[in-house]
Amino acid sequence: TGAQQSATVANPVSGASPDLLPHFQLEPEDVYIVKNKAVSLACRATPATQIYFKCNGEWVHQGDHVTQHGTDRGTGLPVMEVRIEVTRQQVEKIFGLEEYWCQCVAWSSSGTTKSQKAFVRIAYLRKNFEQEPTAREVSIEQGIVLPCRPPEGIPPAEVEWLRNEELVDPALDANVYVTPEHSLVLRQARLADTANYTCVAKNIVARRRSASAAITVYVNGGWSTWTQWSGCSTSCGRGWQKRSRTCTNPTPLNGGAFCEGQNVQKTACTTLCPVDGAWSEWSKWSVCGAECTHWRSRECSEPAPRNGGQECRGPELDTRNCTSELCSHAAGGAEDVALYVGLVAVAVCLVLLLLVGVLVYCRKKGGLDADVADSSILTAGFQPVSIKPSKADNPGLLTIQPDLSTATMTYQGSLCPRQDGPAKLQLPNGHLLSPLGAGRHTLHHSSPAAEGADFVARLSTQSYFRSLPRGTTNMAYGTFNFLGGRLMIPNTGISLLIPPDAIPRGKIYEVYLTLHKQEEVRLPLAGCQTLLSPIVSCGPPGVLLTRPAILAMGHCVEASAENWSIRLKKQSCEGTWEDVLQLGAEPCTELYYCQLEAQACYIFTEQLGRFALVGESLSMAASKRLKLVLFAPAACPSLEYNIRVYCLSDTQDVLKEVIQLEKQLGGQLIGAPRVLHFKDSYHNLTPLQEIPFYHIWSGLQPFLHCTFTLERLSPSTCELACKIWVWQVEGDGQSFTVNFNIAKDTRFSDWLVPDSEVGAPALVGPSAFKIPFLIRQKIISSLDPPGTRGADWRTLAQKLNLDSHLSFFASKPSPTAMILNLWEARHFPNGNLSQLAAAVAEVGKQDGALFAVSEAEC
Repeated sequence: TGAQQSATVANPVSGASPDLLPHFQLEPEDVYIVKNKAVSLACRATPATQIYFKCNGEWVHQGDHVTQHGTDRGTGLPVMEVRIEVTRQQVEKIFGLEEYWCQCVAWSSSGTTKSQKAFVRIAYLRKNFEQEPTAREVSIEQGIVLPCRPPEGIPPAEVEWLRNEELVDPALDANVYVTPEHSLVLRQARLADTANYTCVAKNIVARRRSASAAITVYVNGGWSTWTQWSGCSTSCGRGWQKRSRTCTNPTPLNGGAFCEGQNVQKTACTTLCPVDGAWSEWSKWSVCGAECTHWRSRECSEPAPRNGGQECRGPELDTRNCTSELCSHAAGGAEDVALYVGLVAVAVCLVLLLLVGVLVYCRKKGGLDADVADSSILTAGFQPVSIKPSKADNPGLLTIQPDLSTATMTYQGSLCPRQDGPAKLQLPNGHLLSPLGAGRHTLHHSSPAAEGADFVARLSTQSYFRSLPRGTTNMAYGTFNFLGGRLMIPNTGISLLIPPDAIPRGKIYEVYLTLHKQEEVRLPLAGCQTLLSPIVSCGPPGVLLTRPAILAMGHCVEASAENWSIRLKKQSCEGTWEDVLQLGAEPCTELYYCQLEAQACYIFTEQLGRFALVGESLSMAASKRLKLVLFAPAACPSLEYNIRVYCLSDTQDVLKEVIQLEKQLGGQLIGAPRVLHFKDSYHNLTPLQEIPFYHIWSGLQPFLHCTFTLERLSPSTCELACKIWVWQVEGDGQSFTVNFNIAKDTRFSDWLVPDSEVGAPALVGPSAFKIPFLIRQKIISSLDPPGTRGADWRTLAQKLNLDSHLSFFASKPSPTAMILNLWEARHFPNGNLSQLAAAVAEVGKQDGALFAVSEAEC
């Protein structure tokens, strides 16, 4: 074939123009082989004497060509058109990385010309989707992201979405768009978006449908306003009156939560009973008058009618004849004159009194004007807290920040439903303060020195204050508004971050953060469960938060997905502990989320309350971190010398408690604390004195320790050297090599953090955040909208190693704000703004102002 073909090429057909190279009027194009159907490739050139196809570097057999000859009408030059067919078997014979291609070569008397390469590919579309959408339940107005990764195919599959089998067209619905990765995004969920969603992938070969994902948009119920109080149930005496509200603002739909709280409130009332009037005794008879009569009177005053009682019946004046003989009228003229003189004297007195009253009024009015002119002196102490509105061209700028250092808010009312009764209502042993709207709000003004005592004194008036510690050592509190802030309990690693706009504008909340001693709160544990964190309360639990607050606290777990099942527990208002989140699993609610790190966890919560982290071991390899600490007396006048070995959960709060306890006992720390990994192997901890396994594993025994008593041979012996081994049978051991001077005076300031390094327990407004407010707003507005090249909040989360939380961030109105809030909680007060600025720059949204701030901080 090759020889024949070469001979043919060497003898071109006569009649072609000797001066022109052939040029192609039609070149072969890329094609796909569908199933087993052969495809046709064609090319046409003028002037051409020969045209042959060359596929993957080899000439196609001359007999496989279909050739047609003609003449170009415009130029009169000869035209040749050639076609070949390519089968699936031919393409499949080609192995390796090179694709199957074909090319035309045309000859004329002047030379040869090659066409473009046409690639022949076998089209296909796999059956299984790489990722399918999953069913979800979301609250109304929240964002929804439905991922879809179509099956592998050639050519690549196109994706379209169906809602209840009807095509979703983003051009007709501004609330919907499809990302370049084929995910369907609903910006704000609506009730009409409740439907079954299907991802459809198609190319020239086939059409594939994913499993349908049911999206349910629910509406949580909201209370209507209270009705007016009803009238008192009794018309006389003690009764009750009530008011009600309904869960219709809005009404819960599609499984949304019903309103929490009571729908009826009752209060005692007293209606004054009507009292009928009664007559007093008759007065004595008057002197007999000129008309031979005298009179007597009485009053309706014993008792006087009141509260709608009836008036006395009968006359109040009684007259009768005072003599049966004829009366003398001689003195009548003189008596009339005396009467007239008396009336004139009374009139003169009334006129004089009126003049005196007018003079006194005029003088008082003149003095009052002077006082009113300087009335600001009296009202200066009662100026309301106010914030000037921001300018229209700069909505993020606060022109004046409110001074909240002297204003606090007290909440009184009911948190949980209570039984009606005439006696004083009692609350169960639940949370501290009541939700807003059920009580009264009072602004207090106090000096900073008395603030702590005043706060505890106010709380102690509540009947349910017994559920919180009485002292302020392990409590932080402050007054916050929409600017947010931070509460910290020194030396414990426990803090509460209230991000900006978490508190509705116009509201002022008095928030507390409390660390509970483990013996104060009963936390039931079952089976292999163990307490992994301190028990922390933040509240009041009924306040309304529009953004999640972040509660940070330490833990002692060596986390691994295969060894542990870790749950976040929250105590309800009835006092029972409930699982609200299982770490590592898909969250069943968007109210809570937890970022677990090596030493600490960060809990996102929209409802304040009492929290604890509880774990359950899934294998014998599960282990907790214990901290082993040694103490000895600072002074030892006797021959006996005691060494106390504490076995603690490896969290800052427990170490702080032991330090305070040893300070009272006069102990000093010897040696640096060590960490021991305590496994769930049911074996006791053994420093020659055994500590039972469950006492350690449960985490409910806070200060487990052993005491070793050593005896000195002489009081002059001051140097002590010893080695202490602590181990768990079939577990890892730790040794302490201790060398110290018994007589040395070791002060607690050597190993306690000074108060100056702790920082303020409460920070309000911008001082509580590393990122300036205006810079924060710029980052949020830049990264919240989806970027065409991926330059949005998702990339920022990847740069900050937070990409495992994308689904939680996407469920919030501002994912970027959630990322920045978590960064603030993790990096305060020593966060490096330069690193954050670099991460933002890598996303492609560089902000020059942020770099300026970071350089100033550095």
